[in-house]
Amino acid sequence: MSNNRSSFSGKIGFVLAAAGSAVGLGNIWRFPYLAAKYGGGIFLLVYIILAVTFGYALMNAEIALGRKTGLSAIGAFRALSKKWSFVGWLAALVPVIILPYYCVIGGWVTKYLAAFVSGGGFSSATDTYFTDFIGSVGEPVLWFVIFLGITALVNLFGVEKGIEKVSKFMMPVLIFLSIGIACYGLFMPGAMEGVKYYLLPDLSKFSVTTVLAAMGQLFYSMSLAMGIMITYGSYMKKDVNIESSVKQIQIFDTGIAFLAGLMIIPAVFSFSGDVGKGPSLMFVTLPKVFEAMPGGQIVGAGFFVLVLFAALTSSISLFETVLSFVCDKAKTDRKAACLIVFVGSLIIGLLSCFGYSSWSGVTIFGMQFLDFFDFISNSVLMPIVAFLTCIFIGYVVKIKTITDEIEISARAKKRTMLTVMIKYIAPVFIVLILVSSVFDALGIMKI
Repeated sequence: MSNNRSSFSGKIGFVLAAAGSAVGLGNIWRFPYLAAKYGGGIFLLVYIILAVTFGYALMNAEIALGRKTGLSAIGAFRALSKKWSFVGWLAALVPVIILPYYCVIGGWVTKYLAAFVSGGGFSSATDTYFTDFIGSVGEPVLWFVIFLGITALVNLFGVEKGIEKVSKFMMPVLIFLSIGIACYGLFMPGAMEGVKYYLLPDLSKFSVTTVLAAMGQLFYSMSLAMGIMITYGSYMKKDVNIESSVKQIQIFDTGIAFLAGLMIIPAVFSFSGDVGKGPSLMFVTLPKVFEAMPGGQIVGAGFFVLVLFAALTSSISLFETVLSFVCDKAKTDRKAACLIVFVGSLIIGLLSCFGYSSWSGVTIFGMQFLDFFDFISNSVLMPIVAFLTCIFIGYVVKIKTITDEIEISARAKKRTMLTVMIKYIAPVFIVLILVSSVFDALGIMKI
């Protein structure tokens, strides 16, 4: 690792920042509606099993790859094999595509939070509020710029003084809010039916589709296959234990996702009984739930504070990953790189903003701009990058390259599960995800 490269102050800083990256809209927005759609308890069980096997192995590998080379994804792959540097470029492309539209959605969250904090949250419970908002020209752009600006400002302060400091504040608040809102929801009339649906696995609802949906969520939720964990690994000190750090990151990530389901599914069961709203659950259905419940204005404000913090921790990591690429390739300083990433994200993000208003008639393969960017990044590029990463580590540079890095700070040698997962099991499942997601994403991803 180069001497002048930024780094986290220690294990706590790294774990909270990496967990902050993993905890985002994927946990609080996407996980509950997928759990509701794919059988509740059985989806939860499958997801946890995959997280401690597949997710654990791939996250270890990506962090070790970053720490070993001291470089972001492009440089990391190139440092180990020039012929495979294209995988680093593909990994770099993922956050470049995701960051702008993610910040557009972050702007939507900021708008809803402002509505609830100002006392007008219940107006968002009307049937046309969301479509009227994203269909307007100026307002979505304003909130997008605000959210992107906050993200850029945190990253401007650097790894330790910016990302780490903000993560150390936001992650405990996230946990506190999640537990508080979940506990509140459990005491609502009819909520226990939702709890049973969510916590008790029904084996009759198990299917291959459940497994593929859970694994697809794993990528989305744990920031895998998008260069983030490689970049954060490059900031990790050699004396920090990678394996125990990954375990703690997964506890944070899976714990928040679990609590999000416990917040949302029982509440929806209690007040509407309709958990099949899909991605619109957070922006259309939940405001109606908040309107119907006692103290809903306060609970709604608390919920959108939670969602905003989760969205910010992930957008910060996406921004930092792109910024790291720019710094490594352009050999520029952090301030200049921040400006480049901000302006680039602003330009690309405007496509997603105007895709529901001025340019709503312009579609790509029948999709609005935001839907298309989401489809290409999450349903196509991420599985491809994950598959190629497994092949690269398992068969090109060999597992030993990664396990040697992991064992620098590990107490025991554990190679069997990493080898089996990365060489044999993960590639097969990833190909299945890629094939199925290309067919299913249009229905699942539509907002």
